[in-house]
Amino acid sequence: MSMAVKHKQAVMVLEGNCPIDLMLAGIATFLLVYGLVMVGSASLEVGVATHGNAFHLINRHMFYLGIGAIAAVLTLVTPISIWQRCDLWLLALSFLLLLIVLVPGVGREVNGSTRWIPIGPFGLQGSEFAKLFLLVYVAAYLVRRKEDIESSFFAFVKPLLILTVISLLLLAQPDFGAAIVILGASIGMIFLAGVPYRYFLPVVVISISAVSILATLEPYRLARLTAFANPWENQFGSGYQLTQALIAFGRGEWFGLGLGNSIQKLFFLPEAHTDFLFSIIAEELGVIGAGLIIVLFACLVLRGLAIGLEAKQKGLNFHAHLAFGIAMILGLQASINLGVNLGILPTKGLTLPLMSYGGNSLIVSCIMVAILLRVDFEARQVQVEKSRGDAYG
Repeated sequence: MSMAVKHKQAVMVLEGNCPIDLMLAGIATFLLVYGLVMVGSASLEVGVATHGNAFHLINRHMFYLGIGAIAAVLTLVTPISIWQRCDLWLLALSFLLLLIVLVPGVGREVNGSTRWIPIGPFGLQGSEFAKLFLLVYVAAYLVRRKEDIESSFFAFVKPLLILTVISLLLLAQPDFGAAIVILGASIGMIFLAGVPYRYFLPVVVISISAVSILATLEPYRLARLTAFANPWENQFGSGYQLTQALIAFGRGEWFGLGLGNSIQKLFFLPEAHTDFLFSIIAEELGVIGAGLIIVLFACLVLRGLAIGLEAKQKGLNFHAHLAFGIAMILGLQASINLGVNLGILPTKGLTLPLMSYGGNSLIVSCIMVAILLRVDFEARQVQVEKSRGDAYG
């Protein structure tokens, strides 16, 4: 092949190199806008009752969305190598955030959980940022100790011990859902890193056993399990929230009651604009509107995993591990939230990523998507440089 032809191919690669992955960015943007519309619909009555302003909550949601967009742009222009270099600092920050919230007089209690650190009008939820920071630490550890974790059981267990301590801090808040999501995504990252089955399988068995025990130790968790098994038996007590969510699905049928016409959001279904937003979507937009969300999240996760695989094929191992972790944590949290709304999982205090009302979750979700876009960009830059080298080499 002549030098001129090679040069032309390299130029074509450079010209066709879109700065961002349009599929991933398009799905994320659609979910954000979809969530904005539905939070607005689900929160009007709550806004009037609690703040005297129907648009109070939707205005706050738009404010958080703006912060999330700014954070996403800043993340997009930040090289992934900076995240890798800061992994230990981010791990230390995770511990700090989860410890500070437990200090008497510092953490703010809402609905029996102490998860927020008041900062003026904003409540910082350390567990949301700890999810991302721990993924960064685990990804960097898997690169740093790649050979050791394949041959040494202690090297394999070390990050799990750290994650166990983090989980105990989360349980002290309590935030059982966040602990499950972090552990699940981290174990998935370790598995995809190629850890031998003789190390991996016993840890999975122990983890599942521990989660099962913890789920039944606290009375409120046991009550949730009981309600989940048969919510109609105590539909005005422990099963109230789940039965109201199921009623919303029943009312919606295939095409829904129409946007804004939900009955359950009129104080029948608690947390309609946060944890149970999906039920309101099903009631107003039916199976079609709810099914679209499931498809979009499936595509989002698959695209994130594909980006990680592409990065791994180009030798960007930290990029790959981090992309795998983000895709899994978004997928796990969305799956748990959807499962709770559908009545196939016990109730957990987890929002629907990119959609539910909640400033911390929304901001962190935007940052996670931006990291995936940056990973994809840097992986394609490797291909561009390779094509340029082939053209002139």
